[in-house]
Amino acid sequence: SLPKPREDWLTAFSAGLFELADRFGCELIGGDTTAGPLNLCITVFGSVPPGAALRRDAAQPGDDIWVSGTPGDARAGLGVLRGEWQADAADAAVFRHALERPEPRIALGLALRGVAHAALDVSDGLAGDLLHILERSNACARIDVDALPRSAALARLPQAVQRQCALAGGDDYELCFTAAPGARSAVEAAAQHAGVRATRIGTITVLDPADPARARPGIAWHDGSGAPLNLTLQGFDHFHAD
Repeated sequence: SLPKPREDWLTAFSAGLFELADRFGCELIGGDTTAGPLNLCITVFGSVPPGAALRRDAAQPGDDIWVSGTPGDARAGLGVLRGEWQADAADAAVFRHALERPEPRIALGLALRGVAHAALDVSDGLAGDLLHILERSNACARIDVDALPRSAALARLPQAVQRQCALAGGDDYELCFTAAPGARSAVEAAAQHAGVRATRIGTITVLDPADPARARPGIAWHDGSGAPLNLTLQGFDHFHAD
């Protein structure tokens, strides 16, 4: 729905939409446009070979946890636009590009078939989205915060902002996935084939009813030395958004 017909806006929006649709073989088969507040609602249908879907419920104890790209740049861009923090012009341009032109990791997802166990895209922040895998797989995770990849632009922001963006920021659409330690070479080959960076950031651990910290699915945050970090992080909550 649109407040009013704006041909210049629709031309630019359609160009971006169809560039991606053409790249990934998506056909537009229907739609309806009405007057009203700006709202874009798209439903995508696809198919996956039997048994080849990358699901949320397949993480195994001992699995490596991986993430693609450099999560956090999109949230950093939102923060700059909101005036929450400052960045120089070059870094602000990097952040804004990440926010406004995210790149779907289709090639990596396809290359990970038969390699990764569980996977999802990071749309609402790593802290919240990884928890979806843990809840569905009935497992816990140990994450090395210092191992999380950061862009050069994000690394120039204060450490607290870096962590907020990389661990709890959304809209990057990078992949978070798990795979057996023996599949590390295959994961790296898949990432190289897809032309994207993949970084190992942690491990899937088992639930332990005797340990209050691991009695139910959750994430234990640590720094590079293994010291525990007391971080209060939450991904985007669709029902409590500011």
